[in-house]
Amino acid sequence: MDVSQHYREAWEGYWSATSDTPGEAIWDSDPSLTSVPHTELLLPHADTSLPVVDLGCGNGTQTRYLATRFARAIGVDLSHSAVEQARRADTEGVAEFAQLDLVDAEAVAALRERIGDTNVYMRAVIHQSEPGARAAVAAAVAALLGERGRAFVTEPTPASKEVLQQVAQGPDGPPEKLRRVLAHGLKPADATEEEVRRLLGETGLTTLAEGATALAQTEYLPDGTRVALPARWFVLGPRATAAGGVG
Repeated sequence: MDVSQHYREAWEGYWSATSDTPGEAIWDSDPSLTSVPHTELLLPHADTSLPVVDLGCGNGTQTRYLATRFARAIGVDLSHSAVEQARRADTEGVAEFAQLDLVDAEAVAALRERIGDTNVYMRAVIHQSEPGARAAVAAAVAALLGERGRAFVTEPTPASKEVLQQVAQGPDGPPEKLRRVLAHGLKPADATEEEVRRLLGETGLTTLAEGATALAQTEYLPDGTRVALPARWFVLGPRATAAGGVG
């Protein structure tokens, strides 16, 4: 299985048009608002001597933080331009980056074979994937964990669409960062909470912890309030894992 050429070109076009300036992507918030609190939720369940793979790493902002908490951090993304931007931004060489199509099961298996059991960080990837590819994206998480890895997965809920509509209906229309997302045909908040939960469960993953959150964005409402998208987070382990501990 592979993603459609249209989807691949949409993301390549988006990242090609996005500068290296931190925060230029609407979701490129500082780690203090994203991967820092997310990691605190994951760490009680995870073995930090294992690597961590950041799925859909984009320009690598979160991957570089994850490299400070795990023995090894690898960021992967469908877009070649995103991976190149991530490498340029990693001036200290703390992480590794590679192009990877998450629905290519053979490529995912090859990564798993190369690095062994690994932890996974995935922020807002299922919701914008093509409907027919979402099960494969969830399966990639399970395949990478093996027996000892743990995953942190967070996805916007449909309520995020209302927030984005509010942002888009400003006096001047959608702000530039959101306009660029829409112009490239990307569809934020396109999966329901029930679908995400079902897809993760069907891979054989066990939910060790979950809760509600909001994903901070780099755009602001006219009154200066930071845009934040309602979301759900999950800490996941292999089916045989006893909840709350590392097997």
